[in-house]
Amino acid sequence: MNTFKTLMLAAAAAGVLGVIAQTAIAQNAPAAGAPAAGAPAAPAGGGRGGPPPQAWVPKLTRLTPYSGVNKPVWHLKDILASHSKTASWEQPIVRNKEMWADYIQLAAGTKTPRVMYPDNRVAMIVWEGQIRVTVDGQEPFVATKGFEINIPYRTPYSLEVISSTPGLYFFVREADHYPQYPVDTNPEKPKDVPGYTYTKSIYTANRGGIKEGQKLYLDYYKDVVNGGGRAGAFISDDHFFVNNIRGMGVPTPPSTNLGHYHAEYTEFWFIIEGKMEHLIEGIPEVVQSEAGDIVTAAQGRFHRASFKAGQMDTRVAINPFPQGQHNYTPESGGTQ
Repeated sequence: MNTFKTLMLAAAAAGVLGVIAQTAIAQNAPAAGAPAAGAPAAPAGGGRGGPPPQAWVPKLTRLTPYSGVNKPVWHLKDILASHSKTASWEQPIVRNKEMWADYIQLAAGTKTPRVMYPDNRVAMIVWEGQIRVTVDGQEPFVATKGFEINIPYRTPYSLEVISSTPGLYFFVREADHYPQYPVDTNPEKPKDVPGYTYTKSIYTANRGGIKEGQKLYLDYYKDVVNGGGRAGAFISDDHFFVNNIRGMGVPTPPSTNLGHYHAEYTEFWFIIEGKMEHLIEGIPEVVQSEAGDIVTAAQGRFHRASFKAGQMDTRVAINPFPQGQHNYTPESGGTQ
């Protein structure tokens, strides 16, 4: 902890720390009209005049490593450069015990098979091109840059790129979950995936749904950035939280502000608007990000995100627990 504080003080002295537009607990703020179940308990301070609750929380003695595809930051410009000669590709971005995420590009004119996922919903953020999304039981819609999409479990869907340019989107799902292919539209056996063989089966047919107050999709730029709508939780469900956190930069807090950590899970952010800075325990430099990038705070690492001064910015916080526990240093009062 002392080493991390020293790093933070050095960063502050160099003038590279970003600005914070809200406290860390606001990562769980619900959307307008969202059910109370999507909101967290009161902040650590309690908000009722009593002292903030404290507990002995197990913090990993060895920082969770960034291994395999996992990085503190994936810059979109680097991803695009690495796939510049391929029209259709998939780039794994996040792999942890709870959630997986990939950047996927489909060539113009591509239409995907009709697929579904078994026991949890999937989410997408469209970033380039025009993609027609067809979800069973819903009117098809065309998603463009900034669309956030919420597909319930066991609900077949397909995608079609209808623009003359490729369709690029960020795709999030439960860890170790692979697509299933309804036999009525996919009579041939799909190609197997590592460790699994596709087998024709009769399955539990009930489907998931969209919670009251939430949506199948959100056009973030039209409805929020340009339309004056309120940012907040887009998906707030068991084992799936996708939360838009938007704000204007404010003065830099003291360098002793470590942020918080999550004892049991990893959190990552899709930067959907503007530019941001992130301080992550064990990473000596401030992590810079801009729209289209993905930043990850590995399980157990203190972290905080800063909005750039003088502009509005949005990060889409993604983790498996809508009411996940935030852990702060005792001297912070639970408000970092």
